[in-house]
Amino acid sequence: QVQLVESGGGLVQPGGSLRLSCAASGSIFRINAMGWYRQAPGKQRQLVAGISSVGTRMYADAVKGRFTISRDNAKNMVYLQMNLLKPEDTAVYYCHVNYQLMSALSENRVGWGQGTQVTVSS
Repeated sequence: QVQLVESGGGLVQPGGSLRLSCAASGSIFRINAMGWYRQAPGKQRQLVAGISSVGTRMYADAVKGRFTISRDNAKNMVYLQMNLLKPEDTAVYYCHVNYQLMSALSENRVGWGQGTQVTVSS
């Protein structure tokens, strides 16, 4: 299985910035699509941003123009640069990957990180 470790969360004031990182490790042959989800208290987990194996990006309307997703294939890492943060962005952010194991190259699998807390408040 893949192990995903997120970092970079914290408490920031409205208008501030944070950069989230997610490192993937394990017996991975290839990571395909990567993305970030978030879950606020009392709400469902929702997709924030995604990036394909060739760098195609997509964003939820609520974060478009403020967040940027990127990846480093050589390091098996994905990042989320968050600018102009709003209180509505407060949530636990989860790293998400689609990947193939070295022992099962024909199967596309899904992995989740443990989550990192982002709090935007004055």
